[in-house]
Amino acid sequence: MTTLTTPLGDEVLALKAGDRVTLSGMIYTARDEAHLRMQEAGIPFDPKGAAVYHCGPVVKEGKIIAAGPTTSARMNELSGFLLDAGVRALIGKGGMGDTVREELRGRGVYLAFTGGCAALAASRMTLKGVFFEDLGMPEAVWAIECRELPLTVAIDAEGNDLFRDVRLRAQRAFDEMF
Repeated sequence: MTTLTTPLGDEVLALKAGDRVTLSGMIYTARDEAHLRMQEAGIPFDPKGAAVYHCGPVVKEGKIIAAGPTTSARMNELSGFLLDAGVRALIGKGGMGDTVREELRGRGVYLAFTGGCAALAASRMTLKGVFFEDLGMPEAVWAIECRELPLTVAIDAEGNDLFRDVRLRAQRAFDEMF
């Protein structure tokens, strides 16, 4: 198990798809609308070494109640500008596309968090701020300090992709059976 702390640096380049890590430090949530807003208005946080979590948390009275990941593939065509700006890690659920895999090559990783564990994630998070609150609770960019969030490296900086590999193995097994 590797321990990571934001801001992330070149240490993420040594991670391999399938590695288990914990992440501590500041992370920022962003879903579809937040990505579009950031493309128009600019990134409201320092992107150098940042981690962006594809999540629309439930926030009540200044506390995070639930913070499960959303389907990251929705952000396939929206992630390049964040990586160009220095973001080192994307966090979410499910696989991401070929474009993102190539955009991560040599500069960042995609980290998967298990769906259905929103309460576990929230138990390791403290709310620190919000940007673009007018987008509404799930679409705003929330600044969150996390403590030892357990994650799996799904796409590494060499282009290895855990989800693609599983999909290919399943297809080969299916083809052999039929």
